[in-house]
Amino acid sequence: MKIKYRYLIGALAVAVGGGGLISTASAQSCQDLWVERNSYYKQAGYCFKTSRAISYFGNGGCIYDIEASVPLPRGIRARIAEITRIERRSGCN
Repeated sequence: MKIKYRYLIGALAVAVGGGGLISTASAQSCQDLWVERNSYYKQAGYCFKTSRAISYFGNGGCIYDIEASVPLPRGIRARIAEITRIERRSGCN
């Protein structure tokens, strides 16, 4: 799946300065944010629960039923938290 690598590389390339991540998502749509955030979980083996996510990503090869149990690096978790904040501010569903 090409999408997961694009987002993973993009998040890992985010510059760190002053102790925080510099946002690269200001121009991303709600759909883009949703796909990026969930791509990290898909890559790590999360079993999606919503019909939207299952339809988009599928659950083939999933091994983690609990989101908090998905083993993600600290930088990726920080990016997911940043995306979640952007989604809330933007009124994304």
